[in-house]
Formats: sequence, structure tokens, C-alpha cells
Amino acid sequence: MALDKNQIAQRIAKEVQNGYYVNLGIGIPTLVANYVRDDIEVEFQSENGVLGMGPFPYDGEEDADIINAGKQTITTLPGASFFDSATSFSMIRGKHVDLTILGAMEVAENGDIANWKIPGKMVKGMGGAMDLVASAENIIVAMMHTNRAGASKLLKRCSLPLTGVGCVKKIVSNLAVLEVTPDGFKLLERAPGVSVEEIQAATEGTLIIDGDVLEMQL
Repeated sequence: MALDKNQIAQRIAKEVQNGYYVNLGIGIPTLVANYVRDDIEVEFQSENGVLGMGPFPYDGEEDADIINAGKQTITTLPGASFFDSATSFSMIRGKHVDLTILGAMEVAENGDIANWKIPGKMVKGMGGAMDLVASAENIIVAMMHTNRAGASKLLKRCSLPLTGVGCVKKIVSNLAVLEVTPDGFKLLERAPGVSVEEIQAATEGTLIIDGDVLEMQL
């Protein structure tokens, strides 16, 4: 059974380690803060100028003045701080963020990512994703394995305009966990009830299968 968006976020939360400073991109990545273990200390950063984001607020407890980069209302943890965009991007460009979690429309087998523009669609610009992919040492992508038409989004080469080149380290999709290697996508885990054959059929890029593939634990 393929994972839903919350389950993708739940699996990615297992990658977050004690003491990490983490930037969460728009979309599925924003859900990760809801699933981080209680026994570790993590600081979530948003490029609009927040350090110390907490989970999403409960209905009726929202504060319209406290938002993330996707304009969603958020909570803040004790000790959180607010600052301007210049300071926020100094943190990002200065490589002070340990882990960046982004969404993507396409990822190539060499780690290229396309997540900002579909040709012919009006967009305001690439935004902070450009800085995040250029500066982060560890980038995990949260995405659906295929598009609505069933075509693979894990490709030999991206067809959409690139956000970054050779930067993605790991992908957690609704079907699998994959590592980007010099030889292609290495299959690490499969979603519960999803077969290796299903993942192969949904992956256009080179898929490396090394022995038995474990079922994902959420």
C-alpha cells in the first residue's frame, strides 16, 4: 500500500538527528515537525525568518502572525526566535543548516532536482529553494513517485527547469526510500505492501537493487 503524505513525513522524521538544524520546504516537508521524536532536540528553520518552529496548531489556536514560508500558520517552541530574511539566508548560505527537506516535481538519478517551475505556468521566481539546494550538505526529497498520469518523477534526466545540480542525497516517496549514488537510485526500503517490481515499473531512472529490500517501518 502506497504511503500518504503524512506517512512520507513520518518516515522522513526518522532521518532527523539530535542537535540538527533543519529547514522544511513547502508541502509535505512541513508535516515532518509533527513526527519528530520527543527525546531529541531539533531546531526547525523557515526561510521567512523563524528558528524553533513546532507542530501545526490545533483548530482554533492559530495565530495569523506566525507563519512558515508557505504562509501556513505554525506554532513556536520555547526559545524560538524571529529575524529578517537577510539573517535567515545568512544561516542557509553559511551552511549552518544540517538538513534540508524539500518537495520536488522531478529528481534525476544523478541528484539533480526540479521543483520550482513548470514551463508555461506563471511563477514569481525560484525563491529560497535556489539557496537551499546550493548550500545544504544533506538534502532529502519528499515526493510522489509518479505524477497524476502515472509517469515516473524519478528520471534519468530532469525535463523541467533545474533548481539544483547533483545535490539530492535521499528520496522518500509514497513507494520507497532511495539513496542517490553515482550509479543511480539505490533502493533502500519499500512501502508496506509495495513490491520491488512495482517500484521498478514506477522508476524511469536506473534503479539499483542490492539483495533483499526491507519493508519500511513507520
